[in-house]
Amino acid sequence: MSKKILCLGFGYAARALTRQLSGEWHVIGTTRKPDKAAEMAAEGIEPYHWDGRELSARLVANVDAVLISTGPDDIGCPAARAAEKVFAATPPGWIGYLSSNGVYGNYNGAWVDEDSPLMAGSRRGLNRIAAEEKWRSIAAAMNVPAAIFRLPGIYGPGRSAIDSIRAGKARRIIKPDQVFSRAHVDDIATTVLAALSRPTKNAVYNVADDEPAPPQDVIEYACELLGVAPPPEEPFDTTDLSEMARSFYADNKRVKNDRIKNELGVSLAYPTYREGLNAILAQHRD
Repeated sequence: MSKKILCLGFGYAARALTRQLSGEWHVIGTTRKPDKAAEMAAEGIEPYHWDGRELSARLVANVDAVLISTGPDDIGCPAARAAEKVFAATPPGWIGYLSSNGVYGNYNGAWVDEDSPLMAGSRRGLNRIAAEEKWRSIAAAMNVPAAIFRLPGIYGPGRSAIDSIRAGKARRIIKPDQVFSRAHVDDIATTVLAALSRPTKNAVYNVADDEPAPPQDVIEYACELLGVAPPPEEPFDTTDLSEMARSFYADNKRVKNDRIKNELGVSLAYPTYREGLNAILAQHRD
């Protein structure tokens, strides 16, 4: 008999996880878009049209695992609001919540781990903290294993510096001493699967590669691989950026990933952006 995983929000990371799940898993993914539902069905995913409000008891019945990747809003987590009552009646076997390392806020380039104080100052970061707390409380009330995954900048095929350069959209924005952590989407999927295979109550995992780096370094390396000149440097203080894009530069930290290695036995396929970009370029050439 197959196991069943429900993905509340079927985005980039959930799709990557699906590719790594064994054939014993039946995957249900939510979407609002009919064209995406057709794509999911073609890939063997059972699509479920969900408008962000109530979830049916039939949908969550006998679910072995739930992965939540929907973002929070200013009044909480829509998925938690929809799921809390129906999960109380039919608890899942495991809960995973894809959060963000934005919960840590700004550390001026210092390292953070899962025990570092959460100092988010942005509304987006505070909403993430509230969503994490809500899912912890839901899992605790049901006595269900749960894991929070604090994700960095996600990249992979179709969403990388290689792709942005080829599309003519790459920018080399320079902010002195600024670094970001990042992770290849397949390493994120590997980590989620490892946690699902070792269910623990109230677990928190940073997911990141081994080398936080300035964003311009990634662009320059991708240009080198492609044999093209990098885009011109743009000083952060004077360049034209959207409010959302500018807000990402407000936080500066390096994210430790020791726990996923030591507790889950994760071995990163792409320990730095270099391995990741080389693999993406090889896929483009294939």
